[in-house]
Amino acid sequence: MKILYPLAALMMLFMVVSCNSKSSDKEGNPKNAAEQIVPELKIPIDSVAISKFYQTYPKLVKFQGDVLALYKKKGSIQLWLDNKGIVEFGSTLFNKYKGLEEEGLKANFPYNEKINPIFERISDNKLSQADTDLMITNLYFYYAEKVFSGVDEKTSTSLQWLLPRKKVNYQAFSDSIFEHATINDDNKSKMFSQYYKLRDALKKYREIEKKGGWKTIEAGEDFKNLKPGDSAAAIAQIRERLAVTGELKENNKSAVCDSILIAAMKNYEIHHGKTPKNIILKEHIEDLNVPVAERIKTIIANMERCRWIDPELEKGKEYIEVNIPEFRLYLIRNHEISFVSAVVVGKAMTKTVIFSGMMSNIVFSPYWNVPQSIINKEIKPGMAKNKNYLSEKHLEWNNGAVRQAPGVNNSLGLVKFLFPNSNNIYLHDTPAKSLFERESRAFSHGCVRVAKPRELAIELLQNDPKWTPARIDKAMHAGKESWYTLKKKVPVYIGYFTAWVDREGQLNFYNDVYSRDESLIKLLTEE
Repeated sequence: MKILYPLAALMMLFMVVSCNSKSSDKEGNPKNAAEQIVPELKIPIDSVAISKFYQTYPKLVKFQGDVLALYKKKGSIQLWLDNKGIVEFGSTLFNKYKGLEEEGLKANFPYNEKINPIFERISDNKLSQADTDLMITNLYFYYAEKVFSGVDEKTSTSLQWLLPRKKVNYQAFSDSIFEHATINDDNKSKMFSQYYKLRDALKKYREIEKKGGWKTIEAGEDFKNLKPGDSAAAIAQIRERLAVTGELKENNKSAVCDSILIAAMKNYEIHHGKTPKNIILKEHIEDLNVPVAERIKTIIANMERCRWIDPELEKGKEYIEVNIPEFRLYLIRNHEISFVSAVVVGKAMTKTVIFSGMMSNIVFSPYWNVPQSIINKEIKPGMAKNKNYLSEKHLEWNNGAVRQAPGVNNSLGLVKFLFPNSNNIYLHDTPAKSLFERESRAFSHGCVRVAKPRELAIELLQNDPKWTPARIDKAMHAGKESWYTLKKKVPVYIGYFTAWVDREGQLNFYNDVYSRDESLIKLLTEE
């Protein structure tokens, strides 16, 4: 079978994204952008390099023609690497490849010993940059062949959905592909619904851009926090800015900070991932000053992410969704939000992976089986410095591994929620409750910590009369691990959206905590 439309077909399959780390400060925030300006990475990959690659890795030679044509079309430079490492699309491919076993297929790429270190143990990757890029490209063609039983030469060199979209005009691409969806709302079922909501938001923001956008609010080094009753020239500028995007319905142009302005500012904060305050801080001014052109790019990047999601997922009667940049979990039941909880996600160096799974078990009073990476990086150095390290951390050896006993001091808290996946990611409680009070909550080793785990367990077990809230409390505090198998598995979707239109029709922007937008925006908007 030949691939006729890999753009449409494969996009529906790819629901897993991961990315590489970016410089960050102690709080996990990107450093000043001016410190990160470096020349664009351009690794030459021509026919000679490709020929040499296949001499070294002959088991992949059947893909040589497709690979040669693809690099020629893309300008004979790398496809999967940029200055920060592997681009978002590359990690998407690898995570989906690792999930082939779950699709009933064998994940037996001929050079697993070469491809795995590229993604799983970056420091152990011994390949050159050119060979790294070529190995990932061959993994792509291997995956396409595995899933679709063949690669069409005519389409294999135009896989714009997956490979870096050099010189693609996003607006022209979007308008031409989805023209009929604009005319006929019935076609909206063919895409993840968030796509159409973001498309409407894009139209609104482009209209704002045509009218000149918004003016920069002047806030010098001597700027002081603004509270009700304060008077300053910047206040009138803030009013004008909020009126442009609709947080302020009427602009009286007053230079005095009043309750109306504070209410409008709170509305802005809520829809920009910030905790509402009764004062206007300099950080608010900086956020308000983000140009409309940058907001447009963010919307465009998230429209692209919507293309990776199968629209069938939101038709389920019950599922859980986690949006990493929002630091929030939602339980959706019968298409309505049934439960919401704040979450803590992976820090910059141990990012929470984007993927989907099926929750099958709830574990009360869990042990924490410490990953080998943490044993090597944290526990062994700790033991070397302190002979009582294990006992002080409530840790114990268990058949050559390390685990933490159940209880209030356990790093997983009193309950965890399992949905088997190759990344070993799950939802769990935590004793570190204070972190949920932070505005930015990227602190974990990769798993998702839930602020209201007891309430989530009650929600998930509400249809089992044997599991009352009292029994759930008892199990959580038993000090002995016990497992519950859900009668019906619950889909879990962990996503990454820095722009999202909520159920009230409000456009929300969230900080790009893993610095993923920049590369994706560049690929989508570069002329």
